[in-house]
Amino acid sequence: MIIIGCGYIGRLLGARLAAGGGAVIGVVRSAESAAQLPALGIRPLQCDLLRETPDALETAGADVFHLAPPPAEGREDPLTARLIELFADRGEPRRLVYVGTTGVYGDCGGDWVDERRTPNPVAERALRRWDAEERLRAWQATSGAELVILRVAGIYACDRLPLARIESGQPVVSVAEAPWSNRIHAQDLVEICVAAMERAPDGGLYNVCDGEPSTMTDYFLRVAAAAGVAPPPQIPLAQAPGRVSAGMLSYLRESRRLSNHKLLAELHIRLRYPNLEAGLADCFGAG
Repeated sequence: MIIIGCGYIGRLLGARLAAGGGAVIGVVRSAESAAQLPALGIRPLQCDLLRETPDALETAGADVFHLAPPPAEGREDPLTARLIELFADRGEPRRLVYVGTTGVYGDCGGDWVDERRTPNPVAERALRRWDAEERLRAWQATSGAELVILRVAGIYACDRLPLARIESGQPVVSVAEAPWSNRIHAQDLVEICVAAMERAPDGGLYNVCDGEPSTMTDYFLRVAAAAGVAPPPQIPLAQAPGRVSAGMLSYLRESRRLSNHKLLAELHIRLRYPNLEAGLADCFGAG
């Protein structure tokens, strides 16, 4: 198996696959990232796929997880375009699981959203991900390879909580004005990736979330309470520009509640952390 973009989630996924006896290659750009992989049972392959064609990467008939994010600017994803070129040169994989984002839905005004919802990406970060999806669907139609797309909500884990932000006193939007947000625990995401590779139908498309949305402010307040630190100050939404980062501001402009019914039903997933309460209890104890 090949993991393109073997970062935080890729390392968890690769370790899970290697523990089951699988041979796993992790493709990373930096020497620092490559050095972390052998201890997890992952064979590192360091290269910049936008600029290099690694001789050691053979993709014909392989199972490929595409976790690599697009570049930080623009409306297109040249990395995914490059991968498709590489497949044509080195051989088409058997199946590719693409880990994308629920951001492709754009602002839904707090509506419940399932996979039938027409995407409406607005932020450039979401447009890049939508471009990747569209390129991969076109590739699937002509290559004969299988494709599964996972639209992933915000990822959290015990070592992926916004504690530094909270402790620094950065403000959050008032409870009454905060947009809806969605999340998935990192360990559940790993199991969903494995299930998608093993048993999703070709062409499968899934919202990956715990199905228990809350507002973004509620998330920060509950993390603070669980960690026993002071809650962040609240400000009106109108004061957010200039008080929060540009990235956070782009998230505050979108509100949606995501359904995971299709994920649970088709992939027969039982989440280890079906809500934030369960996830935080694992990090800090039940009380």
